[in-house]
Amino acid sequence: MQTAPPVPRRASRPRADALRNRERILTAAREMFVEFGPEVPFDEIARRAGVGNATVYRNFPDRDALASEVVCWVMDRTAEDAERALAESGDAFEALSRFVHTAADERISALCPMAAGAFDKHHPDLEAARERVGRLIAELMDRACAAGQLRPDIGVGDLMIAVAQLSRPPAGTGCVSLDRFVHRHLQLFLDGLRAPARSELPGTTATMEDLRQS
Repeated sequence: MQTAPPVPRRASRPRADALRNRERILTAAREMFVEFGPEVPFDEIARRAGVGNATVYRNFPDRDALASEVVCWVMDRTAEDAERALAESGDAFEALSRFVHTAADERISALCPMAAGAFDKHHPDLEAARERVGRLIAELMDRACAAGQLRPDIGVGDLMIAVAQLSRPPAGTGCVSLDRFVHRHLQLFLDGLRAPARSELPGTTATMEDLRQS
């Protein structure tokens, strides 16, 4: 007598509450990395996320796993912001400006303290996310430059360094409490990017590759 072959089991999908917890952990980690640096204790991240320590470790077994996931998550969200900006019609510089402000809200400066981390900076997921972000931002900048609105001596690296620096609060200062200053200072920076340039910049334009090697 032959037995029926086993029915393949479908891969279980994460529960909605598990996905929400993961999102809360990433959001809390992103902000705390910005505020306190990459060595912030896991229990502090768990407290801000409103979950238990076990939930954090169940999702991210060690600091490197959490740090690399935060970097990829922030870069993916930033790329999505750039895609939405590219889909806009109308003023090219205004689309670039809206992207810059949105990228600051994504806490792109969270990537800065991660740059010195021990996780694999050449992981395929990270490489793909980095390439996607760089390509999309370059398209936004090229469009504004072609419209005669963006000064031509600015590279993608210049833009991202400025956004990261201007959106990073002093150590120990809450992100949210500094947001009103961040967007004010970003607007000052953006006004300086408009063509025609009123000064000659020292040095050479910075690229995404420059950021990788720094």
